[in-house]
Amino acid sequence: MEMITEASQVARHEANRAIQNATARSAGASTAPGGEYLTFRLGAEEYGIDILRVQEIRSYEQPTRIANAPSFLKGVVNLRGVIVPIVDLRLKLGCDSAEYNTFTVVIVLNVHGRVVGAVVDSVSDVLELHGEQIREAPSMNASIDTSFITGIGSVSDRMLILMDIQSLMSSADMGLMDGLT
Repeated sequence: MEMITEASQVARHEANRAIQNATARSAGASTAPGGEYLTFRLGAEEYGIDILRVQEIRSYEQPTRIANAPSFLKGVVNLRGVIVPIVDLRLKLGCDSAEYNTFTVVIVLNVHGRVVGAVVDSVSDVLELHGEQIREAPSMNASIDTSFITGIGSVSDRMLILMDIQSLMSSADMGLMDGLT
């Protein structure tokens, strides 16, 4: 079991270092299609979010539950004096199961100046995607909300669902952001 924990810590450390490097490079970055994405797993699917929204990656710890909160809002944690709501993306996005193990991590995000945690199965890596590697998100019928999906990234034999995490976390049904448009 120690080996799994050590591998998980190494992956988190490398991802946190990549986040710091990307943030430093972003000062002179253009707004061309593509960019750097933190990739993570939710069930069998792999997702990518803009690395510049990521503050850090932490081990999962049991949050303090909030009464009457939706099931995907696991509660809050105290992160260096800041009370951070924790959203389980696996539950929010309808994954079949949500197991908490040594690979389960919380991606700490900065969304509209607010710190929010997102629980995921595991963090994969940081990838740079160019415009030609990103395809348009498929259109679905009106009953399926895909407004937060910005595209599909294709890297070798992997497909990534690219999401606008800021849009997802700011949606009205999340109840995390007040008065945002």
